[in-house]
Amino acid sequence: MSYSSDNSSSEPLRAPAGIPAVRPISAAEHLAFVRAQRSVSFLQTPAWGRVKTEWRSESLGWFDGRRMVGAGLVLHRPVPRLDRFTLAYLPEGPVIDWSGDIGARLDPLAAYLKAHGAFAIRLGPPVVTDAWSAAQVKEGIAAPDVRRLTDLPGQWGDLAGAHVSSRLRDAGWLPQNPQDGFGVGHPQFKYQVPLAGRTEDELLGSMSQQWRRNIRKAAKEGVEVTVGHGSAEDLKAFHDLYVHTAERDRFTPRPLRYFETMFGALSAEDPERIRLYLARHQGDLVAATVLVRVGAHAVYAYGASATEKREVRGSNACQWAMIRDALTAGCDVYDLRGITPTLDADDPHVGLVRFKVGTGGRAVRYVGEWDLPLRPMVYRAFGLYMRRRGR
Repeated sequence: MSYSSDNSSSEPLRAPAGIPAVRPISAAEHLAFVRAQRSVSFLQTPAWGRVKTEWRSESLGWFDGRRMVGAGLVLHRPVPRLDRFTLAYLPEGPVIDWSGDIGARLDPLAAYLKAHGAFAIRLGPPVVTDAWSAAQVKEGIAAPDVRRLTDLPGQWGDLAGAHVSSRLRDAGWLPQNPQDGFGVGHPQFKYQVPLAGRTEDELLGSMSQQWRRNIRKAAKEGVEVTVGHGSAEDLKAFHDLYVHTAERDRFTPRPLRYFETMFGALSAEDPERIRLYLARHQGDLVAATVLVRVGAHAVYAYGASATEKREVRGSNACQWAMIRDALTAGCDVYDLRGITPTLDADDPHVGLVRFKVGTGGRAVRYVGEWDLPLRPMVYRAFGLYMRRRGR
């Protein structure tokens, strides 16, 4: 690939015959395309660009003649002291046909973005490569000679994922997937519960005995879960508990304003897009979670829990409420988001794996995030800057 144009024009670049053209589209066009798909990451909705206020965003469409055949949300991050260059980031996207000729779709994207000041592209194809059942993951944790998910034979492997990885590597894209599974971008390993064709009883039956016990315990103790759109009062209650959780579990919390913006932007795009679940016991808030749904994909986005009254199992009550609501909405999958691939019983991250495995379901590995340097010198300088500031 070679993209030498430095044209700053906003005109769409014409593609050769048979290759979709890439050009900017309106938020309305983008949203219409998203709504026509069975499943899209919420990170690839036009509203997400309004949430990430520290990035400049634009919506791009892929066109075969007049017909739109793909779309992507691009977040632009400027280079310090070189504001005219940006990292063009498509988290968990773009939404294109990844089973076809990848070059025919990504080449015009690279040409367009380089012509408009990008020094590199980072994207995360929403394509799975491997999956492991809950039983396999549990056996792996118990086995002393198993350290990582990838030490286990996969429940199944997806040839489409292998195809995408191979084509990206051959075209000069660079994998950005850290060994522990968590990096600067979005996780490569996730835990998901398939919902399609299943009943509540079947889902409950596939959970671990401990999870079923905890759900029953929450009901017996009188834990009540309310669901809302994120009123100012409810968001403040959630955020207070979230900050408490961050202090206890030693992570940096996002400010309240971030969640206000998130609920405002996603709800404005679709009233059913985002929900806040609050679990209370005798008036005390004991757990809170955020669910985001786009089409048939429901995502557990954020969670918080109180240190007191953990025995009433408010977190399990919230999770079960979200799973049931996702099932009622006709979702194909309930996504508990990121895990690390560790199965080492001595690794502190394995506690998160154990918690999510209790829901049944499966661990999945995606293709991960990949970079394409468009201006190699600027890309190297950006990498050095990020390493110095600890990313």
